[in-house]
Amino acid sequence: MLRLPRLLCGPLLLIFALLAGCTRLPPPGPDQPLVVGLPADPVFQQSVPDSEGMDGFSRDLVKDFASELGVEVRFVTHSNHAALTDQLRKGKIHMAVAMPVRDNPPGVSYGPAIIETRQLIVQHASSLPLDNPERLAEREISVLPDSAQLPALQALAVDPPPRIVVRNVGDETELFAGVARRRFDLAAGDELHFDVASNFHPDLGIAMELPDKLAYAWALQADMKDLQERVVRFVEKVHQDGTLRRLKDRYFGHIKRLDARGIQGFLDHVRTRLPNYRHVFQEAQEVTGIDWRLLAALGYQESKWDPLATSPTGVRGLMMLTAETADRLGVVNRLDGRESIIAGAKYLAMLMDELPDEIRQPDRLWFALAAYNLGMGHMRGGRRFAPGLKLDPNLWVDMKEVLPLLSRPEYYERLKSGRARGGEAVILVENIRNYYDVLSRFEPIYTPPTLGPDKKAQPDKKRKTSARG
Repeated sequence: MLRLPRLLCGPLLLIFALLAGCTRLPPPGPDQPLVVGLPADPVFQQSVPDSEGMDGFSRDLVKDFASELGVEVRFVTHSNHAALTDQLRKGKIHMAVAMPVRDNPPGVSYGPAIIETRQLIVQHASSLPLDNPERLAEREISVLPDSAQLPALQALAVDPPPRIVVRNVGDETELFAGVARRRFDLAAGDELHFDVASNFHPDLGIAMELPDKLAYAWALQADMKDLQERVVRFVEKVHQDGTLRRLKDRYFGHIKRLDARGIQGFLDHVRTRLPNYRHVFQEAQEVTGIDWRLLAALGYQESKWDPLATSPTGVRGLMMLTAETADRLGVVNRLDGRESIIAGAKYLAMLMDELPDEIRQPDRLWFALAAYNLGMGHMRGGRRFAPGLKLDPNLWVDMKEVLPLLSRPEYYERLKSGRARGGEAVILVENIRNYYDVLSRFEPIYTPPTLGPDKKAQPDKKRKTSARG
């Protein structure tokens, strides 16, 4: 066997390592998965993609694309857009998603826009909006490294110019959090991130809109022309066939429902009222398998976690049960907080089990929440109207348009169950989704202890919900 001199081994190994590091990925195919870069951005992907039916906007869309290509997909996450662009140029990833479109970066091309959003300067909500760009003169504006808003800020041509301060704080939601906490004066970002951040930090306001919208698209290696063509055709298709509309609603359709006062009231009650019932909601999760934070969000929407709440229509208690539902579930006292929470969780689980198999998560959960308010009879009636309106009775994004019609006589007169306030049910579901998002950010996942012989077994997978599903 040939033996190399010891002095040559080190340099040769270094050369081989450098050569290996220069290797570019071949195009995706039967033996090569599609390698996709994701920014570490909680708006476009879940921090922990473990939810049934909800892995994040970008992951869901990429999985559909990979399925169309007939290839496996492998995701890699990088801290920022600049790192992803560098990986593209080096050929370490085939494409990067949720990328702000820039002007002709070398070695990189973009597919069609997937999301367009306004560019904003954000301030504390206690400040008055800025009616003139000149008011930005010498003001401090915080931005992320390699900010997509820098060209728009430079286009303002303010003299003397504002002071641009680069903050390495993670993502735009954290940048805006610094404004809400008065650590930063102003910050530049986009409306989508502002809307999400406002649900966690109600002390945010818009100071000014910047020129031109920002487009998010998929970025690709410039020399992979075939993949570029497939991306163009795919994005055009999902725009036309409703896939993109459905995903936008799934992840972003609820984020503007609550105003600053509503969010602030909720956060106050999280501190003052939720501690009294957190363990009961967790017990209800053990019984039903439904994430305790979702159950808590439902309870807040129903009563603001007030065990003595009573409505004019006769529903009562923390989970606002009707007398009929309470009797059905063996509730002795609807005004007992624990009884109400356990029964309300069981009722929601029953509603999910009653829904047809064609309704999949996470829509299944949202249908059940609407039925919690409307009753299953009205939900079934609303679903029967959907096909005649050329809407899908199994998709929440379509049923959001159908349910408000149940208050109109030309619809409810054709129902055995009569008139229903379907619009209120839609608002209820969207509010709960907002509350759930906030609780998922601030409250940890609950892992029940090992089930004993007196505990219920794992729930039906059809209605299993985890961190966000």
